[in-house]
This record gives sequence, structure tokens and C-alpha cells, in this order.
Amino acid sequence: MARRVPDDTVLRRLLEPVAGMPARIAIVGAKDVPGQPVDRVGRHLLEAGHTVIPVHPVRRTVWGLPAHPDLSSLPEPVDIVVLFRASACCPDHAREVLAMPERPGCLWMQLGIESGEARGILAGSGVEVVEDACVMVERMRLFPGIPERRP
Repeated sequence: MARRVPDDTVLRRLLEPVAGMPARIAIVGAKDVPGQPVDRVGRHLLEAGHTVIPVHPVRRTVWGLPAHPDLSSLPEPVDIVVLFRASACCPDHAREVLAMPERPGCLWMQLGIESGEARGILAGSGVEVVEDACVMVERMRLFPGIPERRP
């Protein structure tokens, strides 16, 4: 798998607070099932102060928050869309990102997920693409002064 991650300057810009507000992050494939990576990552981002918006086609709530069936139903703009979906689903999510009235700054495919097709769809759109990297791990690496607190 070809790990495709922007340089640390770009990652810091995506993840650090802007005007004191932490990044707003939509997690596609969100599930609050203990032991699953998406649960650990979602809880970590919430504890770090990020606004997390769960996206799941069936679940009504995740982490005690209202879940939304798709990106077009988000109640507010987001800075990052994180995908916990199979690589084959990523091109459709990239098209969803392009259709958003306010595009996020990043489409982030979690560890083990990559899609050259999704990357190509977003090329030239102004949306950064991260592939095969864990948003929690990168956040902890870039901001080591903010320890991980386990739920």
C-alpha cells in the first residue's frame, strides 16, 4: 500500500485549532462498538475537543451524538471528512465531497485505506487527500503536548 500523506505543515494546518476552534470532523462509517478502531479514534477526537459528526446510513446515534446518513445531510460545514470505509467506496465519497456546498479541507482515508480514483476525483479541487494514515496517530504525533485520554 502506498502511504500518501501531505507534509507535516499541511497536516498541522488541518488538525490544529483555527481561531481557538478545534477542527470539525465528519467520520464516515462511525460506530461506537468497543474494540473497533473507529470507536477508539472517534472517542479520542471528541476528548481532544474536536467537533465530531458521525455519518452512518443506518445508525441514529453514535457516541451519544446524532448520526447522519450521508455527507449531504450534515448540519454544518466540516473541516475534515475521515473515511472508515472500504477502499472501493472512497470514489463515491470523493464525489459526495465535491457536491458539498462548503467543501472540507481534507478527505482522510484511515490506515489501510487508499484510492487512486478518489484522489483523482479530488485533484485540483482544493481538498487535500490523505491515504493510509490514522488521524488519531498523526494528531498525537504532531501535538504531543496533548496526551491521549482513554474513555
